[in-house]
Amino acid sequence: MLQTLGHIQIGWLLIASLAVTGFVSFYVGRTSMARAPASGPLERSHSQPNYHGYFMAMCAAVPAALIFILYLVLSGGFIRSQLVSELPDYVRSLGALELDQYVDRLFEHAAMRDPQPTGNDLFDAASSRLTELRGQSRLLMLILALGAGLAGFVYGLRKLNRQFRARDYVEMGIVGVLFLCAAIAILTTLGIILSLIFETIRFFNSEGSPGLFGFLFGTEWNAQTGEDFGTVPLFLGTLLIALLAMCVAAPIGLFSAIYLSEYASPTLRAWIKPILELLAGIPTVVYGFFAAMVVAPAVRSGAQWINSLPFTSDTLLSAQPQSALAAGLVMGIMIIPFVSSLSDDVINAVPQTLRNGALAMGATPSETVRNVVLPAALPGIIAALLLAVSRAIGETMIVVMAAGQRAQITADPTSDLTTITVQIVALLTGDTEFDSAKTLSAFALGFVLFSVTLIFNLIALRVVQRYREKYD
Repeated sequence: MLQTLGHIQIGWLLIASLAVTGFVSFYVGRTSMARAPASGPLERSHSQPNYHGYFMAMCAAVPAALIFILYLVLSGGFIRSQLVSELPDYVRSLGALELDQYVDRLFEHAAMRDPQPTGNDLFDAASSRLTELRGQSRLLMLILALGAGLAGFVYGLRKLNRQFRARDYVEMGIVGVLFLCAAIAILTTLGIILSLIFETIRFFNSEGSPGLFGFLFGTEWNAQTGEDFGTVPLFLGTLLIALLAMCVAAPIGLFSAIYLSEYASPTLRAWIKPILELLAGIPTVVYGFFAAMVVAPAVRSGAQWINSLPFTSDTLLSAQPQSALAAGLVMGIMIIPFVSSLSDDVINAVPQTLRNGALAMGATPSETVRNVVLPAALPGIIAALLLAVSRAIGETMIVVMAAGQRAQITADPTSDLTTITVQIVALLTGDTEFDSAKTLSAFALGFVLFSVTLIFNLIALRVVQRYREKYD
């Protein structure tokens, strides 16, 4: 039995247990109150039977869920420490890194659906013991969860009567769940920020760090060798590619949104808008292949043609096989739906009375769009453009395949460049040591990128608030 429990997927076990507990409790609570006799002809129930059922489900499912959560948080460390304590002394005498790797291999082997013997008696016995420990912990968790659920069920059943304010408790529970969801989102964001700050501080305190000034204003980036950590080439490459992408996405996306919302017929709109939104569902690697195989060669051919003109120099454009222009053009196509779809929704949300008023004053449809609709929708359009910029800054695959990974300072869009996100991926892949300046520099890059993005968002939020006050 313990071996079987050790191989059961814990997620399905939790979902099934909570579902059965909640359903049975709800049914008992609802039917009990629906059939409860009134003590007098004028007595009325404070809450409907459904609320009593929900209250019973909460009383039984919440304690069981808390036991499950404690199991998920604490069981891994307890099982690991118990398993290590049972290993022979010569295994436990290994270094911390070797011992962790050995235990990780045991967990991977024990997690297999049908683990086969490896021929190592100690390893096979330890893997079998790990499965037994998992089974024991899950059996104990089930017993405790069922006991807690039963206790909550009895408590809720004793509370049920016609005057019990079950609806108030249910609504309080719903408010608590909503608050918990909001708190999880806030705590997750806070955790991300704190982790970035902590690792960034470690980077600047590590050996080989250039310091804050050298990191932000250095012009040489060669972090793979742990020598140069100047981020100016990375920021320039990121901004150049994002600017090229927005030069494509902003006008096409905005003009298509204006056409769809103000000029297109309902039938044409029903066809064009889904086709535009399909662009957002194409995987970025497909865009990367298109950029590398089609757009990049075309960009290079165009640059070579410009260099061959009589009045230009042979070195006017670098005409590299990979280029920032190719990545920017394809990235701009990719983020067109972010601009067009959001801008279309914002423009449609402008009250029709504003359009009617402008037309009644003698304005043409184009003048109405230019002087009334677009100013009223400006806050939403700015938000759409900001979302597109964030998407462009965070893109990695297209840049890797079409723009290259060379960090350099240049304004030539036909040369190969790299971005911050590409370097973060490059620094965190492969065999890395998380206490080296090379790896920690990736976290510093992420923190600086986060800070710059936050500043831009705050500035844009101020602009949005200023224009929104004008049209409220």
